[in-house]
Amino acid sequence: MIVRIMGEGQFEVPDSLVDRLNELDNAVLAALDTADRADFKVSLAALLAAVRAGGTPVADDVLVPSDATLPFEDATVDEVKALLHDDGLIPG
Repeated sequence: MIVRIMGEGQFEVPDSLVDRLNELDNAVLAALDTADRADFKVSLAALLAAVRAGGTPVADDVLVPSDATLPFEDATVDEVKALLHDDGLIPG
């Protein structure tokens, strides 16, 4: 899976990490539902950190479509809501 973090670039994420990313994505969604801004920031930071730690950066000169687009670290609640799909930020 190719995941883009806005402002940073793309990461190739192994299939073995997708379930964990979906768990973290669910935590972001739960924080959005409860309007808990502190929990939202922590959950979003954890999701982005997991992509960075478990993914391999895609070279800037390689053009591949992204399977998921994540917001930048300091994104607002409204900016994240604009990126949501029916199944959250991470497909699946």
